[in-house]
Amino acid sequence: MYANRLLIFILLCSVSSLMAQDKQFNVLLFTKTAGFHHTSINEGVNALRKLADKHHFSLSWHESASEFTDDHLKNYDVIVFLNTTEDILDDEQQGAMERFIRSGKGFVGIHSAADTEYNWPWYTKMVGHMFKIHPAIQTAKLRVVDSNFPGLETMPASRVWTDEWYEYSPATIDDLNYLITVDEDTFDPEVQWGDNIGKGMGDFHPIAWYHEYDGGRAFYSGLGHVPSTYSDAIFLDHLYGGIWWAATGKGIDY
Repeated sequence: MYANRLLIFILLCSVSSLMAQDKQFNVLLFTKTAGFHHTSINEGVNALRKLADKHHFSLSWHESASEFTDDHLKNYDVIVFLNTTEDILDDEQQGAMERFIRSGKGFVGIHSAADTEYNWPWYTKMVGHMFKIHPAIQTAKLRVVDSNFPGLETMPASRVWTDEWYEYSPATIDDLNYLITVDEDTFDPEVQWGDNIGKGMGDFHPIAWYHEYDGGRAFYSGLGHVPSTYSDAIFLDHLYGGIWWAATGKGIDY
């Protein structure tokens, strides 16, 4: 009886191991916050879990930065910062992440990933633009700049969308490939926040972009403040396309 149970246990472990090895790629989902904590994080985590099941990739969710060591990060293909805020990694953890990207791996930033680690120049260049200020949540029109990027095939060229529209600082690097913009004629970008006054970004207000960076790949989308966004099929296509490209480098013609 004991031998039979042992055999069954070994077989189950073997099957579980084979299933894990059969995944397309491995994602580290990171949601640590040191400032504002978005209520949409829970919806985002649940949505990414469903994407992992649907698209057959593995997902490991962490709120602690303890995963940011060379030994741990080598098990992943892409790191996703989901609505992280402010300073969340120490110097050693930052070094591990830099080595991870330089090894040819990927990064995905969602919404307030651009409100994270302002004093880490390497990170700000990877993200591409940093958060400056935002008005109240409003409805506006999105415009797709590059429908050939993975996941944007299903997004209309112009679509009404409700979100928190970040105004970004100037680009921190000059090689960004823009994917989506928001039309400032369709919402009011002006806002005063403490001593800061937002005036919008003008005729070209980027919301999503990607680039190759320091040996790896980086994708960012400014959408994702509103919890209901994470149940929108078109947004999830957009998000998965960025994850897939960042993890594998596939899906676009260079």
